[in-house]
Amino acid sequence: MNDRRTRLDTLAIVTLVGCCALWGLNHAVTKLTLAEIPPLLQAGARSVGAALLVAAWAGWQGISLSLRNGTLPGGLLAGATFAAEFACIYWGLQYTEASRMIVFIYLAPFVVALGMPLVAHSERPSAAQLLGLAVAFSGVAWAFAESLTGTPVPGKEQRWIGDALGVLAAVLWGANTLCLRGSRLATATPVQALFYQLAVSGPLLLVGSWLVGEAWPAPGQLSTQAWALMGFQTAVVSFVSYLLWFWLLRRYPATQVTAFTLLTPLAGLLAGVGLLGEPLTLRLGVACATVVLGIALVNRAPTRVSPAGSTAGTGRT
Repeated sequence: MNDRRTRLDTLAIVTLVGCCALWGLNHAVTKLTLAEIPPLLQAGARSVGAALLVAAWAGWQGISLSLRNGTLPGGLLAGATFAAEFACIYWGLQYTEASRMIVFIYLAPFVVALGMPLVAHSERPSAAQLLGLAVAFSGVAWAFAESLTGTPVPGKEQRWIGDALGVLAAVLWGANTLCLRGSRLATATPVQALFYQLAVSGPLLLVGSWLVGEAWPAPGQLSTQAWALMGFQTAVVSFVSYLLWFWLLRRYPATQVTAFTLLTPLAGLLAGVGLLGEPLTLRLGVACATVVLGIALVNRAPTRVSPAGSTAGTGRT
């Protein structure tokens, strides 16, 4: 593809940091929304609403969402893994703490790094990049070490079930990314790739909500705050930020892109400091510095000598 890049540029880095900030903030937003809308219903309604926005955007921009380009099998698989990932997260939260869950979820970049050579030989991670992933993840684990080593609260004796579902969610997230790069979706527009994710996952999550017996509140029962929070999740997070995410995966090396997602749980902590008055601790500062160092290692490109004798960054080969 002519628009592929071997390294992240300034635009990509700024966009990734912005997306991670939004996703971190969304943890607090989701928690607030759960007071009125149950989790699977919330996730499903968000996906359906965002799918409608994507379809409207595609129509306005003249972007085809036709299934005749051979992307349907990959789109169905991507949407199903997206839905299954969120189902694992929400089901797992019944057994384990959210702080534990988010650490396991962010094993996903390792899944991508290890699986990407199977679908894109040009994106084989180097030893230094694998080390960077390990360093970055250690920063995330350090930030949440207290919850990882804490005594289970009453009713959480079976939290190993939630932990296992968190690991499965990470595998599904990584598989979703590999599907986007290894199927015909790699040649689709970011708009169509996102539409598949949302249009398939939304109904699946809503069916899941119905099957587990979640209480569906009537629209008139919801407060103005709940509508506003759902609007933020639907329009800003699931539409704008996800569209940018799929554009990034299509244009830049997937291992480098997904490494930045390790900033998301830390961004969530910072959102808690700003919105919920939680303390900004030394532990968080050390974790942030470690994550930045790890991401820098992941995105450090080796150099090669060109035939003319000059050096040029090549990224992964």
